[in-house]
Amino acid sequence: MSDHHDHRDEHAPHQKPTDRECPCCRVCECYRAASDEEAARSSHEGHHGDGGHDHGGMVDHSSHEQMFKRRFVVCFLLALPVLYYSSMLQGWFGYTAIQFAGSEFVGPVLGVVIFAYGGIPFLRMGAVEARNREPGMMLLISLAITVAFVYSLAAIVFEIGEPFFWELVTLVVIFLLGHWIEMRSVRRASGALDELADLMPTTAERIDESGDTEEVSVDDLSEDDLVLVRPGANVPADGVVKEGESNVNEAMVTGESKPVEKTPGDEVIGGTTNQSGSLRVRVTATGEETTLSGIMRLVDEAQQSKSRTQVLADRAAGWLFYAALGAAVVTAIAWGLVEGFGLSVVERVVTVLVIACPHALGLAVPLVVAINTSLAARNGMLVRDRIAMEEARNLDTIVFDKTGTLTEGEQGVVDIATTDGWNEDDVLTLMAAAEGDSEHMIATAIREEAHDRGLSVPSTRAFEALEGRGVGATVETDISVGTGESSAVQQGTMVYVGGPNLLRHLDIDPGDSLTSFADNAGSRGQGVVYLLQDDEAVGAVTLADVIRDESREAIDALHAMGIEVAMLTGDSEDVAQAVSEELGIDTYFAEVLPEDKDKKIVELQEQDQLVAMVGDGVNDAPALTRADVGIAIGSGTDVAVESADVVLVENDPRDVVSLVRLSRKSYRKMQENLVWAAGYNVFALPLAAGILAPIGILLSPAVGAVLMSASTVIVAVNAQLLRRADITV
Repeated sequence: MSDHHDHRDEHAPHQKPTDRECPCCRVCECYRAASDEEAARSSHEGHHGDGGHDHGGMVDHSSHEQMFKRRFVVCFLLALPVLYYSSMLQGWFGYTAIQFAGSEFVGPVLGVVIFAYGGIPFLRMGAVEARNREPGMMLLISLAITVAFVYSLAAIVFEIGEPFFWELVTLVVIFLLGHWIEMRSVRRASGALDELADLMPTTAERIDESGDTEEVSVDDLSEDDLVLVRPGANVPADGVVKEGESNVNEAMVTGESKPVEKTPGDEVIGGTTNQSGSLRVRVTATGEETTLSGIMRLVDEAQQSKSRTQVLADRAAGWLFYAALGAAVVTAIAWGLVEGFGLSVVERVVTVLVIACPHALGLAVPLVVAINTSLAARNGMLVRDRIAMEEARNLDTIVFDKTGTLTEGEQGVVDIATTDGWNEDDVLTLMAAAEGDSEHMIATAIREEAHDRGLSVPSTRAFEALEGRGVGATVETDISVGTGESSAVQQGTMVYVGGPNLLRHLDIDPGDSLTSFADNAGSRGQGVVYLLQDDEAVGAVTLADVIRDESREAIDALHAMGIEVAMLTGDSEDVAQAVSEELGIDTYFAEVLPEDKDKKIVELQEQDQLVAMVGDGVNDAPALTRADVGIAIGSGTDVAVESADVVLVENDPRDVVSLVRLSRKSYRKMQENLVWAAGYNVFALPLAAGILAPIGILLSPAVGAVLMSASTVIVAVNAQLLRRADITV
């Protein structure tokens, strides 16, 4: 069995993450260094001193961003006098600084202040990493600025050389700038939950038994309450329309910008926007039970889970710590032997530590993943397992459940045949009239087809249901059909609609043309219904589970991406073969019981295929769990599908294509970012150690910090470019 099974065995059944920190805070945990006083000064409402968790446990990054911004501005202003009075810079640029009593202490005093104020977040988190024996970028930053600070103080006290406070303050300022940019990018990338939360109104207009309305808090709503939703207002909770008609914008759930018409009996989702008319809605779910809350939980879970690439990046950061220490030791020994221990050796060591800082490496993957999750949610794709999302790029075969996924899941008119003197609309008009009082699915399909064609259906009387055979009714008005006189239907004419049993019951021969039509339909697994008038079969329609137009587009797109498509169905071999041939499906499995669907997934996996299963998340639960990537499609308001890795809110197979495209584009961004981050370290470390010193090329700590920050900015900007990706079919 392939390794794919190992993945599924490890992750099924799904477990919710136990680490409640979001990925960006795993990357940059220095926000914990913010004091309660600073947290209280945060401009973001609702932020807490414990790290700013809100929206069901998600971390609020606005306070972290503000903290780094504030410290950067203060340290930047204090660093300007330090740079101005630096003797090294005065020599480089050929100027003499203004002198006054105590001017020689400007650099040391402000350097100490900047180290204490700007460096404290890095020092605190570096200490945490050291205690936890999990070295990473905070420990490297701490080492770099501490070495620079200690050496500079020693240089003044013991007069062992020229202090370089200007390099120290430059390091701190650049690190603060990098973290400010990082927090700003992370906050923007993680804004999906904030956007969703903002959709839910805080108040609602509840209608009491007397019909009067009162404004109440949404938290006070209960199931079965009746609420008024005015035009332009957001629906306060999930419910069912009792009165009124309107268009509702459900883009926040489905990703589809086109408003959805709502009439009595239709479901509405809390947080969606009512547009044109007033609605009276009976509440069916409130609080944590609403669709919006379910979506937020899924987005929350996805933002907290790690992908394999992210785990690899985290490990690489740890490895780089030891590599940096090793390189620093070798650098110190080598330069110490050549020049003796002094300022130049410390500069080399500090520069190595700065260059080795895995700041950009730690940011490379989490930013992409955060944007991936946000982009997926905006397109109606709710990711529950990031490993599965990442695996989607490598899929070999995607298996679709037929009914309700590739097809509409209900009967529809597929084709119509007529005898001489009749046309399709004539036949369909009389069929719809006869079926007017029937509740059978076949009757519904015929009436819907007549409605879609804009046909005017005559009234009937004396409706008669023929058990197991069909229906009959008397036409109340004269109808002129076709072009011949014989095809006029007079008032009082009895017409019948039914299948082969009705023909046998009335002993009517349908004729050669309709018989051939029925035989062809039978070979495709389709049912046939006849229209009888004056003891004569004048037309017939075939009915089948209608194939979605979107299914054809989806399968063509998957084939273009090199992915094979399979189909699972409990229908007969004839039906499965007909649907498979019409859609161009590569493999199909017919007459499969729900409990056996997962066995078909195993069969494909045993052929060393990475397999995704696409189903409704209920009958297909075993197969969704067994597949390498389980995709629940068309779940609508039922977003908490525990058996699926990804939930597609709309019942549109094309979203599966979007999922694969997003997975591939996201992984490509991860690779690009890792190249920028790790590749930068690989080339810069030897340069920082002084390998090109014989030809006069040396990197100072400040230049190293600039290069490191440039790498971080490039990674952040490259991740943001994922937002421009076109993933639609």
